Amino acid sequence: MKNVEDLEQKMAEPSQALIDELNSIDGDILLLGVGGKMGPSIARMAANAVRFGGRAKRVIGVSRFSDRNVRRQLEAAGVETISCDLMNEEQLAALPEARNVIFMAGNKFGTVGREYFTWAMNTYMPGKVAEKFHDSRIVVFSSGNLYPLTKVGGGGADESVPPEPVGEYGQSCLGRERIFEYFAREHGTPMLFFRLNYAVEMRYGVLLEIAKAVHEERAIDLTMGHANVIWQGDAAEMALRSLTKCANPPQIVNITGPETISVRWAAGEFAKRLGKQARFTGTEADTALLSNASKSYHWFGYPRVPLLQMIDWIAEWIQAGGITWDKATYFQEREGRF
Repeated sequence: MKNVEDLEQKMAEPSQALIDELNSIDGDILLLGVGGKMGPSIARMAANAVRFGGRAKRVIGVSRFSDRNVRRQLEAAGVETISCDLMNEEQLAALPEARNVIFMAGNKFGTVGREYFTWAMNTYMPGKVAEKFHDSRIVVFSSGNLYPLTKVGGGGADESVPPEPVGEYGQSCLGRERIFEYFAREHGTPMLFFRLNYAVEMRYGVLLEIAKAVHEERAIDLTMGHANVIWQGDAAEMALRSLTKCANPPQIVNITGPETISVRWAAGEFAKRLGKQARFTGTEADTALLSNASKSYHWFGYPRVPLLQMIDWIAEWIQAGGITWDKATYFQEREGRF
């Protein structure tokens, strides 16, 4: 992958399993909040899978589209687009009905100081969406931030671990799930809560942040010394395939890679590839924000892109001066302040 076009194409490649599963479900696919970091990848992949499957199924992306280029690129990929502020009740009501909905809208960064906005986006607006699309099946993007920090050697929190979110962002994510669950039980709406952490690609993500720190010879804080990651293309496919797993009461599934990654080890791998010396500060805590995604592998198989491949690609991208986004993950945050 030499440029953004190659990257986008790679992340939008559907597997045969996805093509078959989207063929098997009825109705169009509506993606709410498609203009974010991950939405365009999911939309392009869905459009490709529908096209390869030969079914007459619409893929519709909904966003405020503050970046007009994103809208043009999606339309060029065969995705219909609608500009909509989901907090505007008239605009929400005007959206077309769709049998399949993937809900990605919400707020995380900038929560501190604007907690009221995060709660409105993550709990009030989801209630309106759940009412509007009560006849749909809905995949609701959620977060691993619902879980407490767990012991590094414990394998991570699986779906049976009770939520114990730290900070108002995590609390509002739990609120989002609870509001969606209320309307699911009221209307019999099949749903799935998609607890993701952390999707990565070459322009942003945990691995890129580690790689950039090594490349720029900045010290890496090791206090949050371990993390989980998954290639964004794999997470996008799992989101679409989750439409076949919606149920009532709602299903829950963790989405991430299989490894508990040592930040120190990952920095060392990037140092070897970039010809740099990894620098560190602090000491690894014995707990971290870790998820166990075994259930997702049982459903969908293991991610197609392995960890060392991601590391290779990101190192090559940095060496080539590839475009990156100034969108930090704050994966090292232990107090829930985003």
